[in-house]
Amino acid sequence: MSNPRSPNLASLTTINDDGSRYFLHPADVRGYWNTLRRLFGFLLIVIYVALPWIPINGYPAVFLDVEKRMFHLFGITLVPQDMWVMFFAVTGMGFSLFFITSLLGRLWCGWACPYTVFLDHVYRRIERWIEGDAVARRKLDDAPWTAGKILKRLLKHVLFAGIAALIAHVFLSYFVSLRRLYGFMHEGPLLHATAFGIIIFLTGVLWFCFGYFREQFCIIMCPYGRLQSALTDSDTVIVGYDEKRGEPRGAVGRATGDCVDCHRCIQVCPTGIDIRNGLQLECLGCTACIDACDDIMTKVGRPKGLIRYDSQNGFDGLPKRVLRPRIYAYTVLAVVGLLALGVVAWLKMTPYAATITRLGGVGFSSNADAVSNIYLLRVQNKRNQPATVTISLAADAPAGYQLSGGEQTFTIEPLGELTRTCVILAPLASYKGASDVAVQIHGDPGNVTLRKATRFLGPNPNAVAPAAP
Repeated sequence: MSNPRSPNLASLTTINDDGSRYFLHPADVRGYWNTLRRLFGFLLIVIYVALPWIPINGYPAVFLDVEKRMFHLFGITLVPQDMWVMFFAVTGMGFSLFFITSLLGRLWCGWACPYTVFLDHVYRRIERWIEGDAVARRKLDDAPWTAGKILKRLLKHVLFAGIAALIAHVFLSYFVSLRRLYGFMHEGPLLHATAFGIIIFLTGVLWFCFGYFREQFCIIMCPYGRLQSALTDSDTVIVGYDEKRGEPRGAVGRATGDCVDCHRCIQVCPTGIDIRNGLQLECLGCTACIDACDDIMTKVGRPKGLIRYDSQNGFDGLPKRVLRPRIYAYTVLAVVGLLALGVVAWLKMTPYAATITRLGGVGFSSNADAVSNIYLLRVQNKRNQPATVTISLAADAPAGYQLSGGEQTFTIEPLGELTRTCVILAPLASYKGASDVAVQIHGDPGNVTLRKATRFLGPNPNAVAPAAP
């Protein structure tokens, strides 16, 4: 049976000396932090699966309807004209993540990252159930391909692929809704080739990542670990080893530090590092080494906390600071982004959206009585209920200008769109040349009034004259 590799700072544990892949089999661990992580991970999985099932205003809580270009987020409906507010949402969430990282290190990676959640709390649980603990899995790797080994590997990967397919279906339901996805499944893949292709692609990618690539994604592809050195400092709370207390290492009963050099922290690490070598890029902050070390300390009658959450200054015995310049900076930037999101969403987002564009072709037409411009007006109802809209010229329109047919009232179906040709007339007696004119759209329910300005074109006013009476 192959023995676990001894980690070092010169190379990745997951790479053999000849450059080939070294497959990790992290041992299982029980303890306070592992229990909290597992409960939190299961909660996140429940939320991920449940959101498409929870109706709000007649639509799933999160429904990114790409086909109709509408995005329903917890009762709020966004159309493409509203997408600019997402800048503030992304800014606020981005700096919130920076704030959390500078305060608590890679808390996101170890506790909330979807990749970590599914890998640790679903896929590795299945693998341990089928193939056994870390020692048994390493033995199975080295064993010849007997019927028993083939059966275990086949069962494992069938379950892996099945779970990947379920995750992919839930993911797609965020974009087509569960009802439509269920209909797609009953109508057959050829009738919905795009959706079926997406499911097959996502299932394959997820099966590959969780069944083979695993920790390599976090080490090689994820950029977040490479950002932590720029976001953290000596006061950032990390998972670390108390070198002052632990060194020199030695067996129980000798005049040494508290570390008994049992390598248990290495055996449980999902990326194969030795936390005693200090903070490293591969560390996910998963706390497995904390529970493993606390368990050993309890067994040898020594205090827990040799590996624990603390800052580097805390490990060095220096004063610890929570509030520091980078915390203030990230807090201000995050709050500004999120407040801006709230303000613009409150002030600028309306249940209706409208655009007015000049009809292609002729810019204007004129005769002996009037000059006319033709526009295409689109009004979108973002509510999940019928709306009544009234279209008229704004009160500050040039004197004498009128909307052909006068004020017009229409009904728009829930989440529907109204498209109407709109003609604005300017009698020659009132026409003074090209000018700005606005159309007013009043919508109910909501008692919302939108104003859409456009340019009214016409001939040179000196070249035309009103018809003789």
